[in-house]
Amino acid sequence: MCLAIPLQVLSIDGDRAHVASGGMELEVGLELVDEVSVGDYVIVHAGYAIQQLTAAEAEETLTILQRWADSVPEEP
Repeated sequence: MCLAIPLQVLSIDGDRAHVASGGMELEVGLELVDEVSVGDYVIVHAGYAIQQLTAAEAEETLTILQRWADSVPEEP
């Protein structure tokens, strides 16, 4: 199973982008998406941005994921 989390583009250098969400940061390839800009949100799989999201879509997804995380009991 794969879980896709929206990541926001912080910087772009050629066909690579530095992205982040929730304190996690990584570098991803942009070869599979068109016209990504700093501030955009992307879905990442296997080190590549595979889809762009609007800010509203990203926020909705992040809210749903946070609600899910909050409902999972912590392990002792």
